[in-house]
Amino acid sequence: MNKKVVILGGSGIGMIASSIIDKTEGVDLLGFFNDVVPVGHEIGKYKKIKVLGNTDDVYKYLEDENTYIFVAYIGMTREKDIFEKLEKLNFPKEKFISLFDPTCVIPHGYCSIGDGVLFSPLSHLSPDTTIGDNCILLPNSFVGHDSTLDRFVSVANNAAVGANVHVGRGVHIGSNSTIREKLKIGEFSLIGQGSVVLEDVPPNSIVVGNPARVLRTK
Repeated sequence: MNKKVVILGGSGIGMIASSIIDKTEGVDLLGFFNDVVPVGHEIGKYKKIKVLGNTDDVYKYLEDENTYIFVAYIGMTREKDIFEKLEKLNFPKEKFISLFDPTCVIPHGYCSIGDGVLFSPLSHLSPDTTIGDNCILLPNSFVGHDSTLDRFVSVANNAAVGANVHVGRGVHIGSNSTIREKLKIGEFSLIGQGSVVLEDVPPNSIVVGNPARVLRTK
């Protein structure tokens, strides 16, 4: 029997997840759960996917042993709030499904990958990387060897994380940004688009520029 998936979220990451599910054998999408778009409405410009309910409705679907959930959240400037919301939902860990585009590059057997992750087209891991639960790697993103992404980290398109980097939970790494090797990126920080990070980043920071500097603390 095929696995059935519900997506918590909507346009953007939710549609990327949906497109990967379409390419994954043995997995079917049931629909979206969204707290803003009304039940019965559709999400998507070209392929239309129905909203089946809001966040609280997810639990009854998960009672089916063949139904799993993907959380299509990216924090951006509200990383901590959304992380805490995810924690409070307390979905069973075994109910998170991971989604891997066929073109992603993962050296199997050489990495540790958590539950509920998303690997978009052409995302790339080096050996000896550790990827926490609910992380999202968008197209052409790269994580270097011996680096760790804690839970709920998102790496946007064309972003590169160097070797031996520790990225704290809830961090968003913006598109086309680069993080030098052997750095620590503090939890719930935001790395701005196109930034070049050459020094450690304190927690709850927004950093921008080349070289990157702390714009403000959240």
